[in-house]
Amino acid sequence: MINGLGKRFGAKVAVNQVRLAIPRGSFFGIVGPNGAGKTTLLRMTTGLLRPDIGEAIVDGVNVWADPVEAKRRMGILPDERRMFERLSGRELLLYNGLLRGMDEKLIKERSEDLLAVLELSGDADKLVIDYSSGMHKKIALAAALLHDPRVLFLDEPMESVDPVSARTIRHVLSRLVERGATVVLSSHVMDMVEKLCSHVAIMAQGQLVAAGPMEQVRQGQPLEDRFVQLVGAPADALERRLSWLGDSSD
Repeated sequence: MINGLGKRFGAKVAVNQVRLAIPRGSFFGIVGPNGAGKTTLLRMTTGLLRPDIGEAIVDGVNVWADPVEAKRRMGILPDERRMFERLSGRELLLYNGLLRGMDEKLIKERSEDLLAVLELSGDADKLVIDYSSGMHKKIALAAALLHDPRVLFLDEPMESVDPVSARTIRHVLSRLVERGATVVLSSHVMDMVEKLCSHVAIMAQGQLVAAGPMEQVRQGQPLEDRFVQLVGAPADALERRLSWLGDSSD
């Protein structure tokens, strides 16, 4: 539950007192143009950025009143992945698990499962600094899943990931929701959000312009068309701006 979260950077209002109810057990997508405030909203909701106003409740816990308990219940894949890159992938998972107070035997069992499913077993003993961008994304996802969170937050989870790995990640996330967890993701990939998510919120200029069950928000249209209808520039305005393009009369 997001209750009136707001954040300002100087004169710019990045998020304008957003209120959003995310149903337990849903696959919830947040979409919007660049600069809409999606990442800022996720950071405030997960305790990574202190809001100027409002509160976030995750799995019944107030994130800013009890951050330790709230973060115990959530997994986070932020857009900016800051990891201990001088550790191997396997060491990174062990370190993350120990930080969370998990039993070492359980950490190792789950790590091997995650490394295998995310196709990282062959690179598990390589330093993370030598991983490709897509591998970085996958090892960060493994770290976010290691403690079996009740709520998983992901910011652009498919960015820099090849199609085969993207399919694997989609399968893992769907399995998580099927088992009763809640997944909240921010993405620019409308087709993926439309196929995966049961609910969606559309943001523009720091505000919600639509939110609810996918079918309700789509109103019988493809999500991309509905998105452009709500936040995009009118087609005739774009045409006038680019009227010179392709003009070979000069």
